[in-house]
Amino acid sequence: MVVLERVEQAEALLKPQRIEVLRQLVTPRSCTEVGHRLGQTPQRVYYHVRRLFDAGLVRQVAERRVRGITEGVYQAVARSFWLSPSVVGRLEPTSADRDAAHLEHLLDLVERVQADIAALDPGAPELPSLGVTGQVRVALDRRTQFVDELRSVLQNLFTRYDDAGGDAFALALACYPAPEGDPK
Repeated sequence: MVVLERVEQAEALLKPQRIEVLRQLVTPRSCTEVGHRLGQTPQRVYYHVRRLFDAGLVRQVAERRVRGITEGVYQAVARSFWLSPSVVGRLEPTSADRDAAHLEHLLDLVERVQADIAALDPGAPELPSLGVTGQVRVALDRRTQFVDELRSVLQNLFTRYDDAGGDAFALALACYPAPEGDPK
């Protein structure tokens, strides 16, 4: 995973033809090979590969001689790319006193989780993590009770496992209305 931190990286990536070229470069290939697969000329593919290379999204992994011409072999630097919220930046400052039940608070939380995950070293051994998703149906008259009970259960966990000498783990829980048609 690569987190795009610069506008130039996002600009290089967010072109449909370049995304197709990048998909072809999950495995090492030359511009000729990619062009053949996409029905484009090697020169056109090279133009896109060069933009991706300059942005640090592909790397040259080999060179080979083909009919007296040196041809580069390229590969994507990652299998997934995230656009960091810092590329655009905060259009308005976050409100520390914003109600935790407000949907804008969830957006702030998602940005923080994304930044935290991006800062982790994916090569580090045994990064324990957990992702849980689910859906619960709560009657309108029990919503407040549900949220209060959920808050209480989590606060109990925080208190029970707060060991000053232990490893720090971040926990983020988002509770929001499920989109229409979401079967979870």
